[in-house]
Amino acid sequence: MGGFEDDVRGFFAGRIPEGWFTEAPEVRMDEVEVLVVGTLPEPETGEGQGEAVRATALESRIEAWREETRARRIRIAQEAERRFRRKVSWGARCGEVERLFTVAAVPFMTRLRMPERAVLDTLVEAGVARSRSHALAWCVRMVGENQAEWIGKLREALEGVQQVRREGPIQTV
Repeated sequence: MGGFEDDVRGFFAGRIPEGWFTEAPEVRMDEVEVLVVGTLPEPETGEGQGEAVRATALESRIEAWREETRARRIRIAQEAERRFRRKVSWGARCGEVERLFTVAAVPFMTRLRMPERAVLDTLVEAGVARSRSHALAWCVRMVGENQAEWIGKLREALEGVQQVRREGPIQTV
């Protein structure tokens, strides 16, 4: 982990008000976006309630937190965006439910060729997705879910490559 990532994590650790989350939020980032996801306390649903009541309660807790913290999250995000020059997005987790909101949609569509766009258009026409962008996100999620073990192995291999690069000679161009 580099200095920049430490600065970003430290910024949010210092700016997020006490009591918002049950533990330190997860801060994920790439070259475009910083995503902050916090865990909320689970609501009490009472004895003998079914899974439908629990599921609705978890969703409602996330929505309530989203509405109640909106103004403060916007101020924190604006400050972070000026400081780190990356879009800030938020999410919340409650029980097994996780919802991401205000996430950045970055245009990558121009690199897709006609056959790939046709796949996305099919998903849109079939009502699986609202737009090409939504269809692409759906495809990426499906690969992530269905190929999680393979993706994990690939990430491990990349970490090994990055370590070897760090240990190698410094290149000057």
